[in-house]
Amino acid sequence: MADTAQTAGKNGPATWRNWAGTVTATPTRVVTPASVGELQEAVRRAAEEGLRVKAVGTGHSFTAAAATDGVLVRPQALAGIRGIDRAAGTVTVEAGTVLKDLNRALAREGLSLTNMGDIMEQTVSGATSTGTHGTGRDSASIAAQIRGLELVTADGRLMTCSEKQNPEVFAAARIGLGALGIVTAITFAVEPLFLLTAREEPMGFDRVAAEFDEHVAENEHFEFYWFPHTGNCNTKRNNRSQGPAAPPGPVSAWIEDELLSNGVFQAANSLGRALPATIPALARVASRALSARTYTDIPYKVFTSPRRVRFVEMEYALPRERVIEALQELRAMVDRSGLRISFPVEVRTAPADDITLSTASGRETAYIAVHLYKGTPYQAYFTAAERIFTAHGGRPHWGKVHTRDAAYFAEVYPRFGEFTALRDRLDPDRLFGNDYLRRVLGD
Repeated sequence: MADTAQTAGKNGPATWRNWAGTVTATPTRVVTPASVGELQEAVRRAAEEGLRVKAVGTGHSFTAAAATDGVLVRPQALAGIRGIDRAAGTVTVEAGTVLKDLNRALAREGLSLTNMGDIMEQTVSGATSTGTHGTGRDSASIAAQIRGLELVTADGRLMTCSEKQNPEVFAAARIGLGALGIVTAITFAVEPLFLLTAREEPMGFDRVAAEFDEHVAENEHFEFYWFPHTGNCNTKRNNRSQGPAAPPGPVSAWIEDELLSNGVFQAANSLGRALPATIPALARVASRALSARTYTDIPYKVFTSPRRVRFVEMEYALPRERVIEALQELRAMVDRSGLRISFPVEVRTAPADDITLSTASGRETAYIAVHLYKGTPYQAYFTAAERIFTAHGGRPHWGKVHTRDAAYFAEVYPRFGEFTALRDRLDPDRLFGNDYLRRVLGD
């Protein structure tokens, strides 16, 4: 996955684009601070000039969460591990560290995060601020693994937050949407490196639906993909293993992860975009192409996978007990709609957590993610899907496409007012505001 694009105009400032190409912004200036002190000075200067400030990671959010016409902060120079505390089981990293680099560095130290999402191209601050998650029966999102963080507030101060220091800020800033300040460093809980055995297996839709609770209960990490226009799913179960390591062979890995999941999938989506009538037949072929396989490796090599086919995504968090009903409604909607959907639908789970605006805040959660190939009109599909998800009390992923506003969030997040009151205290002048935050948090 490429970083965010940034192109300089002939006579004007650079234009920033997100990974999916769905959001552009033309900031007044772009700053790349080499130290926390330089970042503090950039924030103070912007405030003096009446310019708003937003930090941007690798632009993997599909929303305009990081867009600004003011000062765009690129934290890539604030990267690397600041320190490892083996006794406490923590690692402190600079905010611009890319998850891929963190995972590899931790593995060299014999350490690992407990759980992670399936993409590792984001910065740690961008991933946590928008609520990036994987799937887990007992282990939650990346943000839920935070034990402390630093952020520069609107007045240029550096605030340290944990359960003991500024606990009310810590409760909210782990998934802060960039609304409370600019995160400069994060302390994560880590544990000794372990092995996971992944079992990938095709399975019929009706069987997965009937056995969903059983699969979640029996596996540490369970997820599945349903291929629209078919009754076929692909399931994945990840569980801790005593070993030995048995990674996929190079040929098998290339066929599954590069040829089928990226190369052929790219070609199929390109064909489907040009000739939508071919999509159901392509879906039937694709859903049968992936075969069962089992392999054992260190966590990041099992949890994550390359994603080179660009797409647009909507994902909603539902009460876990409602997810199969919602998925069945989604399937029925697709079947009767005439829509042609070339991307599989992804279903994952998370335990309840205590983060103010986490999509899993206070409730056992399951996620349904819908995708469409970049450049394919997505509004009709996403609108119909969103209607189903909101009817089940869904909470949209903060970094993915949705149309919800502050009034809706006040209904589905019991602690929403707690977050907005904290924002009023930390950033009363909305130095870190933008149009997206005005919509989702109110003004």
